[in-house]
This record gives sequence, structure tokens and C-alpha cells, in this order.
Amino acid sequence: MSNVKKKELTTFEKLSAINVNAKTVKKGGYTYLSWSWAWSEVKKACPDANYTVYENADGLFYHNDKRTAWVKTGVTIEGVEHIEYLPIMNFSNKSMSLGDITSMDVNKAIQRSITKASARHGLAIYLYLGEDLPESEADAPIVVPKKVVATSNLLDLKINDGNWGNVLKYATEQKSLGVKTILDNISRKYKISASIKTTITKIVSAK
Repeated sequence: MSNVKKKELTTFEKLSAINVNAKTVKKGGYTYLSWSWAWSEVKKACPDANYTVYENADGLFYHNDKRTAWVKTGVTIEGVEHIEYLPIMNFSNKSMSLGDITSMDVNKAIQRSITKASARHGLAIYLYLGEDLPESEADAPIVVPKKVVATSNLLDLKINDGNWGNVLKYATEQKSLGVKTILDNISRKYKISASIKTTITKIVSAK
């Protein structure tokens, strides 16, 4: 029996390996992740995790410049805190005027800010990279089975379209994962045709 101890994953490695695609929704061209699901995944992977909502000098949960406002939150895991500042925005993701902000707007901004602070620790960070793909799923501790990913949520992928550059970069940089893993990862986000699979296979196999 081997006595070699398996390397323990860092917090970032554990959280960035979680595939969140099945828990996202598209609204107005933006991708949103359920804050409650995100926090539950953080707590399952890192039980000591906690968050802080920072008040302003007047004890309010938002800060302002007399024109617009933002919230400040922090997520701490294993003694490391990552801070996130998030503007209070309307349904179009535009900063709201201070006089139009309600307590509900502040609450929504806080939940989104905590989710983004969690991303700084690794969870769903690929959603904010523009890559739209997990770093690696070879040793992911939590994997969402393919069958729960609705095909209606997948994006069509075509050579030379707006997403092709990101996919090409991913396939080129992650050759060490192998063709099967790379195609599996890509298919979690995109609908890929046989010709696309052939092209990606050639790219990954090229020396």
C-alpha cells in the first residue's frame, strides 16, 4: 500500500472546481448565480466560512457619494477575507440614483456582493472571467451530472463566433487535461457539433 499522502486542495482549488452552470439563469444578457445555492456550496466545502456586511458611519448597510450608492461585503474563509464592493443597480445593471434606492435594492445588492466575494475565493469565478468554463474538472469534489443541465440553457458554438476565441484559448492552454475532459467541460456550457468536436480534437492533439 502506498504511503504517499494525497495533496490537500487549497480553498481556491476546491471552490473553483465546482460546476455551477446548472444553477445559473440568464436575464437581460447577464448570467446570474443563485446566492443561496452559492452560499450553501461555500459552507459545505468550507464550514468555517462567514460573511460581513459593512455599515457606513450612520449605521446603514450601504455607502454613497450623494449621487449613487454601493454595498461593501466580505467573505472570510480560513482567516482570509476577500472584500467586494458592488454598486446598487437596477434591472438593467445600471447604477441607481440615490433617491430611487429602496431597502429591497440594498438587500439584492448585498446578496449579489456576497456571491461575488465568494467568487474571489474560487466559487464560480469562471463566470466573471469571460471564459465561461471551469478551470479544471479532473478532480472536482462536486460535479453536476450532465443530465441535469437543460440543453435549452446551452449556447450554440460556431467557429469564429464571439465565443470561439475563448474556447480555442481554453483548449490550447489545457491540453494536458486530454481531449475527453476538455470536450466534456466545453459541452457543459455550449452545444457543440461533430465538426466542432473534430476541430477541437485536432487542436488538443497537435504537438
